[in-house]
This record gives sequence, C-alpha cells and structure tokens, in this order.
Amino acid sequence: MGKDIITNDKDINDLFLKVVDLVTQARRRVATAVNIAEVYTKFHIGQYIVEYEQKGERRAEYGKSVLKELSKRLTDRLGDGWSYSNLRQIRQFYLVYGNLTTSGYQFEDVQKANQWLADYPKAEEYISEPTFALSWSHYLILMRVENPDARSFYEIECTQQQWSKRQLSRQVGSCLYERLALSRNKDEVMRLAKEGQTIGKPSDIIKNPITLEFLGLKPDAVYSESKLENAIINKMQQFLLELGKGFLFEARQKRFTFDEQHFFVDLVFYNRLLQCYVLIDLKIDKLTHQDLGQMQMYVNYYDRYVKQNFEKSTIGILLCREKNDALVELTLPKDANIYASAYQLYLPNKALLQAKVKEWIEEFEENEELKKLEENE
Repeated sequence: MGKDIITNDKDINDLFLKVVDLVTQARRRVATAVNIAEVYTKFHIGQYIVEYEQKGERRAEYGKSVLKELSKRLTDRLGDGWSYSNLRQIRQFYLVYGNLTTSGYQFEDVQKANQWLADYPKAEEYISEPTFALSWSHYLILMRVENPDARSFYEIECTQQQWSKRQLSRQVGSCLYERLALSRNKDEVMRLAKEGQTIGKPSDIIKNPITLEFLGLKPDAVYSESKLENAIINKMQQFLLELGKGFLFEARQKRFTFDEQHFFVDLVFYNRLLQCYVLIDLKIDKLTHQDLGQMQMYVNYYDRYVKQNFEKSTIGILLCREKNDALVELTLPKDANIYASAYQLYLPNKALLQAKVKEWIEEFEENEELKKLEENE
C-alpha cells in the first residue's frame, strides 16, 4: 500500500509562486500584444484618413467635416472611442510617424512622398514601415515632442527602460534629452537620437542640470543639506530614475574610518553598467576647492580599500546648486573621476535648453562641413 506524500508549506509556496509568475508573464505578454496591435491599427487608420483627405479639397474645414462624419458613423457601428478629438490624434499620429523613409530619401510631407511613389512605380519596395513597441498612451506623449531627434531618443529610452506613461511624461517634461545633450561632447550629441543614452565611460552618467522637482522643495526656501538628503531618501525611486541607467542605491551617510577619524559620504550608489561605486555629496552652498579635496579623499579611499579588482575606478559627484567646471579643472588632476553637477528644484526652461542644443548641433554640422572641404582640398 503506497504512502501519501505530504508536501510541506515551502514546497507548496514555491509551486504557487512559480505558477503566479508564469500566469503574470503570460498576461503581460497578451496585454503588450494587444497594446501594440492597437497602435498599428491606429497608424493605418490615420493613413486612410490622410489619403482620403488628399483626394478632396485642401481646406481645413473640409478635413474637420470629414472627421466629424467619420466619428459619428464609427461610434454608431463600433461604440465609444471614436470621438472627433480621438480621430484628430490618430490622424496626427500618422503625420508624425508616417514619414516615408526610403533608401536615401526621407519625406516629412506626405504629398511629396505620394508624388515620389507615383513617379517611381517600384518605390514601394524600398519603403520601411515604422516599428512600434510602446502603448498608444506612450505615443500620445511622444507625438507632442516636436524635435524628431528628441522624439527618437525618448522612444528608444522608453522601450529599453520600460518607462511607464507617467515616467515618460516626467522625462519629457524635465527635458532629459536636452540635459544629456548639453552634458556631452558635440560629437556625442548626434548619437543620442540613434542609440539613446549609452553608458561606456564615467562622464556618460552625468547630466546638467539634475532636476529634482519631485522632492517638493521650494527653490526660494531655506533648507539644510540634511533636509535635502532626507527628501531624496524619501523619493529614492524617482531619484534613481533621474540619475539614469544602471544605478543601485547602497547607503546614506556611509561611514569609514581613516587615521582614527570618521568620515561620512552622503549617498553611495553602485552603477552595474560601469561596474563601479558612485559617491554623491550634497552641497547647498557655493562649491569650494575644499569640497573637491574631500571628495577626492572619499574616492581614493573607496578605490584603495573597498572596490574589488574586477571593478572600475570609483566616481565622485558633487551635487550642488551651481557647478563650477573651471574650479574642478583647476583643483583636480585631469584623470580624476570627479564631477560637479548642478541641481534644480524646478523643471528647466525647455525653450532655452532646446535653443542651446540647436546651437550645438548647428556648430557640429558646420565643423563637419569644414572637415569635408579640407579633406577635398
């Protein structure tokens, strides 16, 4: 006679968790597939609307009446979700993402693209349809980003980092693209739109300014460094999102003892992409050379006594109200892994940052043209 096998609670719990995880993943895949199918459907609906409008009159009133009539008929047949405003968004989605890209040609004007297709019957063989990987809610945010390079950057980052709608909205609102662009060499700015934020060297994790509007501190209020630190700790998830890729939080007020003296690092992080410690000191007053010397000591200590042989050199970041690159350059050796980064307690001026990035890109393109001319001489 066989003996019943009684499974203990741990085994049952392990089985339960595995089943839950499997079902959750399956549901997530189904939801993702449904969301992406919705995006492709709306893209082609937008295409049908634009193509229909091009066959008729060109006046704005004509397009408006078409959408209103289409809205009424679709609502009668398919139910809610086909309002005039929704159809306008769908039409705009195609106008933004329907730029026909061919080998060597790109058209932002749909009429010019259609004319090109008419002139070259086999042109459709070279057309690549956009690839969508995000939800419709995400694309509603991305459509409002006018700069195509910035839009491409946010789409890449959102897909790779799996940002929620709220996180994407915050990153766009805080001008992440512009802040990263202005924190890099001009040669590297052009890569952001094509590759997103790549992390290969210490300076890649720096952005200026770091935006901390989520802390809820008033820019004109009086606060201490400890209050700033507490606010960051209480909003650590948002702070990690602001820091960027690969950051893991390890400790606050990390103490180490050297020569019978105790020292405290405000915030200690680890970046798994760079495989190194990142030390952050908070400064609410003007940055001084003493602050830089202290951070240099912190970095030296971690490099000599904490990091493992396989890890890269420690990075130090002084997070201050006003950064002073000249002071950093004069005080520290050229190969020092120490950076000053300004923080703001409010969202930056988007128009100002966009103008700066545009200026940088124009200068970059002018330099490229000069290089070509010199090479051809």
